Formats: sequence, C-alpha cells, structure tokens
Amino acid sequence: MLYYLFELLDNYNVPGAGLFSYISFRSALALITSLIISIVFGKRIIARLQKQQIGETVRDLGLAGQIEKTGTPTMGGLIILGAILIPTLLFARLENVYVITMIIATVWLGMIGFIDDYIKVFKKNKEGLKGKFKVVGQIGVGLIVGSVLYFSDDVVVHKKVASDYSLKAGEKNVSHQHTSSDDTSFKWVETDEMTTTIPFVKDNEFNYKWLLGGSASYGWLIFIPIVIFIVIAVSNGANMTDGLDGLATGTSAIVGIALAVLAYVSSHVRFSDYLSVMYIPFAEELVIFISAFVGACIGFLWYNSYPAQVFMGDTGSLAIGGIIAVFAISIRKELLIPVLCGVFLIENISVMLQVGYFKYSRKKYGEGRRIFKMAPLHHHYQKSGLHEAKIVARFWILAVLLAVVTIVTLKVR
Repeated sequence: MLYYLFELLDNYNVPGAGLFSYISFRSALALITSLIISIVFGKRIIARLQKQQIGETVRDLGLAGQIEKTGTPTMGGLIILGAILIPTLLFARLENVYVITMIIATVWLGMIGFIDDYIKVFKKNKEGLKGKFKVVGQIGVGLIVGSVLYFSDDVVVHKKVASDYSLKAGEKNVSHQHTSSDDTSFKWVETDEMTTTIPFVKDNEFNYKWLLGGSASYGWLIFIPIVIFIVIAVSNGANMTDGLDGLATGTSAIVGIALAVLAYVSSHVRFSDYLSVMYIPFAEELVIFISAFVGACIGFLWYNSYPAQVFMGDTGSLAIGGIIAVFAISIRKELLIPVLCGVFLIENISVMLQVGYFKYSRKKYGEGRRIFKMAPLHHHYQKSGLHEAKIVARFWILAVLLAVVTIVTLKVR
C-alpha cells in the first residue's frame, strides 16, 4: 500500500519518494519490518497465548527434555504469518499476480494449520484435523496456484536462444523488449507456461508437455497435478521437520535466503542474460515477499531457539512449507527443491522408510523392525544421545550447504 503512496509522491517530485521504486530498498524495508513485528509484537502474542493457556500437549516418547516442554505456548505460527503478510501488504505491488498467489497460499495454508492446532488445543484432540482434510486443503492450494500459473496472461517466461533458433508452438520473439545483451548471436523468446529449470544440465529448460508426448492441448492435466504434489510434499516435509526447537524455523530461513537470490536473478533481465537462465518478468515483487518471509523466520527464531518459549504449531509449519513450494514453482525452480529442501526431504524419507520397513518386517517376520531408533530422523539422533541444540545446529549447517549448492547450479551445468 505504501508503494502506491510513494509512487504518487514521486510524481509530485517529493524528495526521496523515488526510493520505493527500487526492489532492493523495499525488500530491505520488508525484512526489517518483519523482524520488528516478530520480535516486538511476538513477545506480546506469546504472553497472550500463555494467558489463554494455549500450551503444547506432549506425548512421552522417552526423549531427553521432552516432558519439560509441556505447556509451552503453541500456535506461534500466527507471529510468522503476521510478520510475512503485513510487510508484503505495505511494500509490495498488490496487483502483481505472483504476490496475489503467495498471499492466497499463505493465508489458506495458515488457516488449515490454525484449524488443526485449534482442535488439538481447545478440543483436547491430540490427533487434530484429520489427515484427509489437510490433504484436501493442500490440494485446493495447489489447484489455485497451478491454475493461475498456467492460465493467467500475466505469467510469462522468457528464455535466451540462438539467433537462428526457429520458433516453436507457444513461443514468440520478444528480443526487442530486452536490450541488456550486446551479443547479437542470441535473442529472447517468450516460451509457454509449462517450462521449468533442470539443475546441473547445460540446456537446462524442461517442458512438462514432454510428459504428454509433446502435446500442449491439455497441458494443465499434467502441470496442475505436479504443482499439487509439490505443495503437499514440501508442506508436510516442513511439518515433520518441526520437531526440535528452532529446526524448521532456521532451516526455512536459510531456504528463504536462497530463494531470494534465485528470484532476484530470474526477475532481472541483465542477470538472467548473464547466467543464461529463464527471465521471468514481474517476478521481482517476489523478492519483497521472500524478504519478509526470511525476516519472519529469523525473528520467530528469537523465541523459538533452544529452549523454546513458543512453538509454531501446524499454523506455522504447514504455511512455511507451502510458501517455499509455491515460491519455487512461481520462479520455475521447483526441480531444485530436492536439493534446496534436502533437510525436509530427508525427514520425509526417514518416516516413509521407517513405516514401510516396519510393515514389511511385521508381515515377513511376524514382528515389526525399525531402521532408525525413531523417526523423523532428528529423533533418531536424540535417541542416540545427541543434545537437541547440537542436532539443530548440524541440520542448519547441512541446510546452508544445500542452499549454496542450489545457487551454484546457476553456473554449474
């Protein structure tokens, strides 16, 4: 909203108003504002949660320090959501299709998580919202996001090709719109909505219509289900990772920083030209959103780091996972998610392996056997005697390594 105010002031030549035209300036403001909201107002929200006796109910799983966490305020994801949405509404261009999509996904998944936490806390039902209803809600988000990215005329992707490149169906020459490159051997073309990026490959564009035998007539039948799958997988991965103080929060902040770099590069014609990555016009507003996301996670970590004064609950974990998924899809970097969100992936796989092997061994040997001492993986290390804070720190280090590898893929092909 402030963007439009300062745009008006700039038209009247008010000194300093033009700063709001710069993505870097508005992103910095979004980051600072989200930090202030999450730290300053977060303390008040935590006090309110304590007053309302909205505390975590902990099952005794025999983990060190677990029982001491009983009664710790939960539903702290409200702090994260507020610290993301308020700066976005203040500093981003609200007519931008990508911003609108991110706001819808954030609110929608936050509501699903809130309902789940509400049932657990106020209805005293430890199971919370039934899994099938969560999945239905996640499918709804994927359906909306996939439909917008596929059908909206405001969503376009440009790629750099050789000057003698023959245009294919769904492509048109837009090289006249880009004057960043002096290399006349290349030109920009607008490609279709089903193109994405493959990491570690020289010609790193992949079109989903290949899965349909090259036909794009019913491309949405493959694109939208892929979007739904990614949203479900990443949001549940973040949810499973949220088992130790600061683990999901810190990991998400690291992932968010990497996504900010990828979004800025992809939305900047000169950088995308230099790095030979797909140029996505108007996606620069996403940098403001992800800056608020990073600030919200870091600010929440102020209270969520060991020993945690508040837990995010499903209100936060489902939302941050969904945000990461939708954001990556929007900038056409969803195939980088297994690398970038490797921590989430490992946690997910550890649970699937544990459950799968337990069922298999029970059927074959008459008794269930386990691969890990406990799943998700972070509980395995707890059972092995490692302190919670050390486990979290090492997972953060792994997340930093994966984030660096993800960014390096821009040049390593």
